[in-house]
Amino acid sequence: MGAIRARLGAGVKLEIWFQDEARIGQKNKITRRWARRGTRPSAPHDQRTKWAYIFGAICPQRGEAIGLVLPWCNTEAMNAHLAEISAAVEPGAHAVLVLDQAGWHTTEKLRLPGNITILPLPSKAPELNPVENIWQFMRDNWLSNRVCESHDQIVTLCCEAWNRLRGQPWRVMSIGLREWAHHA
Repeated sequence: MGAIRARLGAGVKLEIWFQDEARIGQKNKITRRWARRGTRPSAPHDQRTKWAYIFGAICPQRGEAIGLVLPWCNTEAMNAHLAEISAAVEPGAHAVLVLDQAGWHTTEKLRLPGNITILPLPSKAPELNPVENIWQFMRDNWLSNRVCESHDQIVTLCCEAWNRLRGQPWRVMSIGLREWAHHA
């Protein structure tokens, strides 16, 4: 972080953003449900294979969440997401975007906006990315125990869940703030 601050200058405000993708589809997760002791409540489980991807980024300091729901996960989709994140960065600020090392995050074909610097996480360290906790929360509360009949229904479900998260900035802050990232 110090190298980024030195490159930009001391007067530039830094925003720490975290980014990741989640595949949501017909092979949904079954989560715990409340039921009377001794009973086994039914939970729908689909074996079909349609899905969509949520590209999500959060700025926990501001409680901001920017997302796109797309049918694919590639460089083109990542470029579209970078453009959305860039537009959400406060004027005059610079975003440090913390993300994993997926191929579409590290390719030279990535069009990085001028107000974003990418900071890759170490390999095999998803626990360092709070967006993983966002996915877990969304799956546990809004995306599980459902059967979607079509791709459009999956996209609608993803959009509704992401917009619900955006409407709860305190939740983004609660799940996303990391001492090591914001007080280093």
